[in-house]
Amino acid sequence: MVLKGKVWKFGDDISTDHIAPGRYFHLRTNLPELAKHVLEDAREDFASKVQPGDMIVAGRNFGLGSSREHAPRIIKLAGVSCVIAKSFARIFYRNSINVGLPLVEIKETDEIDEGDELEVDLQAGIVKNLTKGKEYRFTPMPAFMLKIIEEGGIEEYIKKYGDYQL
Repeated sequence: MVLKGKVWKFGDDISTDHIAPGRYFHLRTNLPELAKHVLEDAREDFASKVQPGDMIVAGRNFGLGSSREHAPRIIKLAGVSCVIAKSFARIFYRNSINVGLPLVEIKETDEIDEGDELEVDLQAGIVKNLTKGKEYRFTPMPAFMLKIIEEGGIEEYIKKYGDYQL
């Protein structure tokens, strides 16, 4: 599974409150509408300018805070193909896999700039910065997690296969 996209850059400690602002709590049953406000507390113009396939690159502890499952869902609904960070909050990581949003951990996110074009090979564990000609390695996701991502999340996986198989 290879993804390609343009980078949107964020810093450390982007919380689920940044991703899905609490003042829009009433929209949690209307995720497409909530996605119009994704990350607006971290970057006001993000939701209106993000394009399908774009990627988020961030620092440490992306997704900290509450266990809002709709946070990774609205990132995915906004068209983001992948989030790359130095580290992720544990529950955000699992929620993202469950909804089919791939996450990649690399230490070198400071070397990636806003607007760079990236290619991410989830199976091989390689991030290529096509703009700068650099390559970064990460531990590939286990095959069962990749399968969940490929199917669009755990719900779609179970609909297709009827059960979860390792």
